[in-house]
Amino acid sequence: MLKLENIIWSLEDGRGILNDVSLEIPDSKLVVITGPNGGGKTTLAKTVAGLITPESGRIIFDGQDITELDITQRAKLGISYAFQQPVRFKGLTVRDLLELAAGRELKQPEICELLGKVGLCKNDYIDREVNASLSGGEIKRIEIATVLARNTKLSIFDEPEAGIDLWSFAGLVDVFKEVKNKIKGTLMIISHQERILEIADEIVVISGGKVEASGSADEILPKLIKGSRTPRPCERS
Repeated sequence: MLKLENIIWSLEDGRGILNDVSLEIPDSKLVVITGPNGGGKTTLAKTVAGLITPESGRIIFDGQDITELDITQRAKLGISYAFQQPVRFKGLTVRDLLELAAGRELKQPEICELLGKVGLCKNDYIDREVNASLSGGEIKRIEIATVLARNTKLSIFDEPEAGIDLWSFAGLVDVFKEVKNKIKGTLMIISHQERILEIADEIVVISGGKVEASGSADEILPKLIKGSRTPRPCERS
């Protein structure tokens, strides 16, 4: 269980980005954090991962206060973070990256299984370099495979759809569906894409640095869809 209690964080100019955020993320669920741009979604994700330390409030993970722990210490406890734009490594192969994530040498069948889970053909990718020759969709899938290799309790994906084409995005949604059904940990995805919202167990809406709504997808998603399709005062239906 992840709990955020009264989290506050501001920019250097004093603008509040997270304004007294309190939130509970249940275990073994796919939770999507959504809301308008600039609402605090990515800041919230970075706060959970340990890239940002809140000015006040507490972060509790599996009953332990991790507020002052850095990203490495949190990783050891089972929290992983996937950036909007994954890093590419010249000279490092997909096999190398997966073994680094796992923290051990992986046998061929293990690597094949990981790549298969994210929809990549092992023969085409296992010895490929993680460099500019890979498309946005491919690098996203490989990054998800590294998260699976780590087998963490909480995996955070910050706008995984960023920078990939529509075909790759469709495949990415399928990957998350597979991951949702095959891992025991919790997935937290920062996204405003309806197709990702549709596969969520829980949805949290962040707006103006505050939790605007939180609950099951069955409860929250219809309200979001209705709100996004409601004409503005200056529009005609």
